[in-house]
Amino acid sequence: MKKTGSKTVWLLCLFALPLYAQKSPFKPVFTNMTEFGVLFGQVRYNVNTASESVRKRQNITAQTFNGVQLRPKLAVGGTVGVDWYNAALLMPVCAGVRYDLAQPGQKNLRVFTSLDTGYGFAWLNEDPTGYETRGGWVIAPGIGFRIGRPQNTNFTLSLNYKRQEANADKPLGWNEIYKYESRVYNRIAFRLGLSF
Repeated sequence: MKKTGSKTVWLLCLFALPLYAQKSPFKPVFTNMTEFGVLFGQVRYNVNTASESVRKRQNITAQTFNGVQLRPKLAVGGTVGVDWYNAALLMPVCAGVRYDLAQPGQKNLRVFTSLDTGYGFAWLNEDPTGYETRGGWVIAPGIGFRIGRPQNTNFTLSLNYKRQEANADKPLGWNEIYKYESRVYNRIAFRLGLSF
């Protein structure tokens, strides 16, 4: 009788202890962020002449990030975009990272950072006769907001700094051996989009 009673007491103690279920491990999932926006910046031109000019520019930009959500706060993947500058149409192809600064949860507003780096190609650019535009390296760090529940499609609002290099060969004038132009587009990008 004593053995049965002590076994019953032990069983009751086990049932009285709170049960903790193991948290299921995070499974990597596909993620996408597609954004459209405007590039803001200033341009300095006619640098070699006495009438150097500075002018403000606004250009259109679009990009899509496709990747894998490796952790609840970290996604890695690739970014493909199109940037319409006044003198060139460039297509940046980049490796990208997205990182949530806040702990993922049920919040409707989350802050994230981004970094894209790669090469901007001039595949879509149409040059006038005698010109040849080539792309160059690009880097774009940024910060933004996701608006919506984490499990659903979210609206995004982001602000990035974008540095895009490009080069152009120009038609030769009289008594010229070569004519070469090196461009650096420094822009602030303001974008709106969707993320899932």
